[in-house]
Amino acid sequence: MAAKDLSATPDDVLIRFRGVRKEFASGTVAVEGLDLDVRRHELLALVGPSGCGKSTTLRMVNRLVEPTAGQILLDGDDIGAGDPVALRRCIGYVIQHVGLFPHRTVAQNVATVPRLLRWDRKRTTDRVDQLLDLVGLDPATYARRYPHELSGGERQRVGVARALATDPPVLLMDEPFGAVDPVGRRRLQIEFRRIQEDLGTTVMLVTHDIDEAVQLADRVAVFSKGGVLEQIDDPVRLLAQPANDTVAEFVGQGRALRLLGLGTVDRADLSPAGAVASGATIPLGTRLDDAFSALASSSKDSLDVVDDGQVVGQLSASALVDSLQRLTESGRD
Repeated sequence: MAAKDLSATPDDVLIRFRGVRKEFASGTVAVEGLDLDVRRHELLALVGPSGCGKSTTLRMVNRLVEPTAGQILLDGDDIGAGDPVALRRCIGYVIQHVGLFPHRTVAQNVATVPRLLRWDRKRTTDRVDQLLDLVGLDPATYARRYPHELSGGERQRVGVARALATDPPVLLMDEPFGAVDPVGRRRLQIEFRRIQEDLGTTVMLVTHDIDEAVQLADRVAVFSKGGVLEQIDDPVRLLAQPANDTVAEFVGQGRALRLLGLGTVDRADLSPAGAVASGATIPLGTRLDDAFSALASSSKDSLDVVDDGQVVGQLSASALVDSLQRLTESGRD
């Protein structure tokens, strides 16, 4: 049976799908009877195999795709009852290849929606500068550049800035980092998560990458063919306790390693510092997968863990296993 997410209280919910169905003219049913609540200020990742309806679900929120049946509410209002153009101006949208206007400068691209809303020049310029700073691009350096003068990661940052121009309550992202090289992609993910937490924007993120989903999202929604919602959960619970074989197969065999990426070294993992230094150190709060890599590359049986420059204990391989076990059990509570 498909999972339903009906637990949030009305005040917690910003976007609500109720019995939403999408059938295309070809007869293909992309989404069938979807019930889904997206909570305020959360980052919800939609994952699943190709053709499972996750992008269709996303695009129904800003009415780039119109549902065949059912209802989508935004802050309690039926989005189908209003002007779709006005709706899109208050919802940010970022896609994989960004879609910047090639004949416009970075500043002009970021200012697209403010100008449509007839903001005055000073307000627009101030907002553009603020957003470029926010995404890590110096306005003095980048504002007058054109898209072809930017790297893929820089173009993606401009796309995020443009989507946030009018401080939308909702940001829709469809494979936003897919065209960026792996190293740049990881940096962008970390930077975007920081921005999202600072702003409190509600984000729906479509990705085919389960690792990206569990690293970024507050909750992950796993879809199967036909837009069937199989499970929606926080990343730890999703990895530790897949709802069914469909979810387990999609999440894959590396669930334990992915769980390592969600935990960090804390004082409960440490044994007292030895009289002799281990020769290798990691900071308290290091991600468990990074600690595992450091331990594997060390010739010692344990690592010294430091906090504010002081050794506060040692981390052993057995302690790492115990930490992973606690993380797994927390997902099953």
